[in-house]
Amino acid sequence: MDSGQVLQRRKRDIPVIRPRASDENQLLVSAKSLELSKVIRLLEDPLTANLKERHLFVLKKLLKRSQIGFTLKDLTGVAKILNICAEKGKDHPEYLSILCEALEICGLPFLKEKSSDELTYAKDVIEFLSHMGCLMRVSDVEVRQQIVESVKIFYSCVAPKHLLDGTARLTKTKPRTLPSENRFSRLSLRLQPTSPGYRLQLLERSDLAQTLLLSMAALENQTAIKLQLLQTLLILSGSSDLNCASMLRAGGAGTVCLHMNEPDASGQVLFCSSEILWNLLERGNKAEVTAQLSSMECVISLKEAFLYKLINGVHHSDLQLRNDLLVITTLLADNPNSLLIESLFAKQLVVLATFPERKSQNSLVGDLKLNFNHDDLKMKKLLLNLLVLMSKDLSALQLYKDEMVMLSLLMLVKPPAASSGRRSCSRCWSSVQQEELMLQALATLATIAPLMLDDFMTCQGNACLLLVLDWCVTQDSYFGQGHSFHGTGGRGSKKAQMRHCIRVLRSVTLLDEESVNQDLCDQGLIHQLVGVLMQMEASPDEEDIVTVEIKSDIQLILSALCESNMHRKELFGSEGVEMTVHFLKKGSDKFYSGLGHNKLILSTVDCVWSCIVGCYTTEDYFLAKEGGFLLLELLSSSPRCVHCNILAALLELCDNPNTLSHILSWRGDGGQTAPGLLLQLWREEEEEELKVSRNKHGGIADPKRPILSVYQDEDPQLSFSSNEPSPAVLELAESLRSKIYSIFCKLGFQDLPGLSTNHFVTMSVVRRYLDFKVGEVWDEISRELSSEGVRPISPDEEALSTICKIAEDTARRVVAEQNSILEQRRKEEVSEEELVYSEIKSHWKQRELTAKTWDNYVSKTSNFHTLKEVKAQREKQSESCRPKAEDAAGRLTQHFIGKVVSVETTDALGPAGVKVTIARASINSAGQDREGAARHDQEYFSTVSVKD
Repeated sequence: MDSGQVLQRRKRDIPVIRPRASDENQLLVSAKSLELSKVIRLLEDPLTANLKERHLFVLKKLLKRSQIGFTLKDLTGVAKILNICAEKGKDHPEYLSILCEALEICGLPFLKEKSSDELTYAKDVIEFLSHMGCLMRVSDVEVRQQIVESVKIFYSCVAPKHLLDGTARLTKTKPRTLPSENRFSRLSLRLQPTSPGYRLQLLERSDLAQTLLLSMAALENQTAIKLQLLQTLLILSGSSDLNCASMLRAGGAGTVCLHMNEPDASGQVLFCSSEILWNLLERGNKAEVTAQLSSMECVISLKEAFLYKLINGVHHSDLQLRNDLLVITTLLADNPNSLLIESLFAKQLVVLATFPERKSQNSLVGDLKLNFNHDDLKMKKLLLNLLVLMSKDLSALQLYKDEMVMLSLLMLVKPPAASSGRRSCSRCWSSVQQEELMLQALATLATIAPLMLDDFMTCQGNACLLLVLDWCVTQDSYFGQGHSFHGTGGRGSKKAQMRHCIRVLRSVTLLDEESVNQDLCDQGLIHQLVGVLMQMEASPDEEDIVTVEIKSDIQLILSALCESNMHRKELFGSEGVEMTVHFLKKGSDKFYSGLGHNKLILSTVDCVWSCIVGCYTTEDYFLAKEGGFLLLELLSSSPRCVHCNILAALLELCDNPNTLSHILSWRGDGGQTAPGLLLQLWREEEEEELKVSRNKHGGIADPKRPILSVYQDEDPQLSFSSNEPSPAVLELAESLRSKIYSIFCKLGFQDLPGLSTNHFVTMSVVRRYLDFKVGEVWDEISRELSSEGVRPISPDEEALSTICKIAEDTARRVVAEQNSILEQRRKEEVSEEELVYSEIKSHWKQRELTAKTWDNYVSKTSNFHTLKEVKAQREKQSESCRPKAEDAAGRLTQHFIGKVVSVETTDALGPAGVKVTIARASINSAGQDREGAARHDQEYFSTVSVKD
């Protein structure tokens, strides 16, 4: 069988009748598929397996017909043909040229006949791409180079442009573009290239990136191909998270790191390797990358690469690569399993971190010259940051001692005015660079100084920090740039320096090392910090997050210094009390401002507790400045998270006998008293936080669990270790109830002002809180013994049962007391209601009498007949009351006339609203007319003074 027969047989299968236009493409594709299967059979059939010339002829013709790309449905057959050519190429190199041509076509977009083909043949495409990577096993240089080039071209249409441009710069050539439009113009209109997104998704789901990575081990002597492979891996990892994950599954980070120092005349292998590691860190699993790089071999490889660039780097790109390697090393230092110290890389990094402030005898820095440019500054800051990360390993501290890291850091933190005596090399840093290094060194000291207190004190670290603090508060011409991360919020001032200086002082003082704290107090730190606080409060600048943080940190330092030393509390004195009162007066209005006022409030309360309470002098002055009132006001207005601290401070303050009168005399909004506020907090704690079972009046609902919270009731754990507190004991420290009970023990439980019935109901529980808590603890003991199957001896069992019964009986008595209080209140409400009803009844009766009087008055003044009748009745009454003639004869010479003494008006309507007081005086009679006038006046006044 020759090639002509094959063609003749194909022609014989074509029908004579020309197909319709709609079926033309289907028939062509079917013929092509049939031809592809025949080619595979030709290559695999034992009878034709050795016909090399015929194979090459058929394969060349097949590739010629596929110059525009392979169709999706043919990829399975193409993969078989590529595999056969790779196998035959071992003995016959002619097949390798065919393989290269086929691989070149593989770089073109695959073709589809219908839109549904992309979904139908997706699995075939994934398998084809994975198989394409497996062809890297062929040892031929051209084949491997073509595979890498085809993958790069295949990915070029979807890879980011900057990656392709970077690769082109590395190879000094432009990346190969896709076939031109003229080439695709020969493509049948019924075949369309697949979309770029489709190719990207399928390539990500294949094992191509992983296979290419694993093939690096076979490229030991092929440096040029290795560089091209690294460039391809850089493109694959730079724009796909899935490719990075696939590479990491094959140990990509470790593999790239181990090959990064191999000989390379172009110097681009190290660059590509570092970029690939960056992509894996950014797009892959950071923990997995650091774990792969933490092996001894990888750490040594990183060390060699970094030191090579440190010594030989001249150009800007070399310095950037040096810093990039240092950043990768920084990420390794954050991994506790890294071997930086064992590989001696850490020792060299520590030596570099102290350069140039301290001249070392180490050969590494003997001939090292810095240009003090931006890249060198970045390296210096990265080295200082490495000191912080490596300090997590305590074995690194010995390296710090040997290389005098503490002295180098303290030299960096000296203020500019105090650093004029530094060595000439340190003056090469510009003022902006010195500011950044000063801030970075302060941030480093905040972590390292607590770990190296001996070195810190030997180098007079306290004096250096106080010098920096004094420089921060002085007014001079210094202008902070605030460009660095640590300089945030300090532009145009020394606020950033003060912030980090205070942080270092806080980290040192909170260790409660007596020698360090005493040295700070001897140098006047307490008065200095109080002065700084008041100076910041007097500043007209608006508060920001940095300022609030500085204030709260200063108060924490004062609390740490004065907490357990009476003499230091006396040094805190009246100035400190006034400072504390000043911050308490601010209240909690800005608690949720987001600037850190919540921390400032807590630190202020802690300052009261640690610096004032315990010293009668400062306590009395604090009470004289109404500090007790301010604490109660803060307690009433602040969120619950602050209540525990405030109550603790109040409880300690109650040991002063002058405190109780201040607490009892306090009045809040609406006339609320301190006992009422405490009982209100108790009820809120039980209802909202602890979910204690209570009835609608706040009384005990279950006498068996009078104060048991729902969390304790739901806790299934019944057995506890000897050093683990039980829930009943733990609740004493976490809830507010124990502190409120203790305060009432100081105030008393009787004759407290401003309490309502609900308060008295709650007070009955508060009074018995200790009894209930004791019973709760014994109940826990009983349940724990029962769960462990332990039976006490009979006397102990009887005593345990009696104690539990007493607690329940106490709860029942409290319930009865609460019911009595509520019943008494109910009776008082009924009595008050009856009184109100009687007042309402009396009021309505008075209104009826007033209305009746008014109607009578109106009828007399508006109706003449009625007036005549009233007058007749009055004359009749006067006649009946008139004295006899002989009695009247002696009084004819005397008459009485009314004199108005006063007139009062009331709220009633009509004449009833006028109350007239008349005084009567006797006069001599002057005639009948005068007597008639007197009678008329009497009648008038008697009319207008009618009340009923």
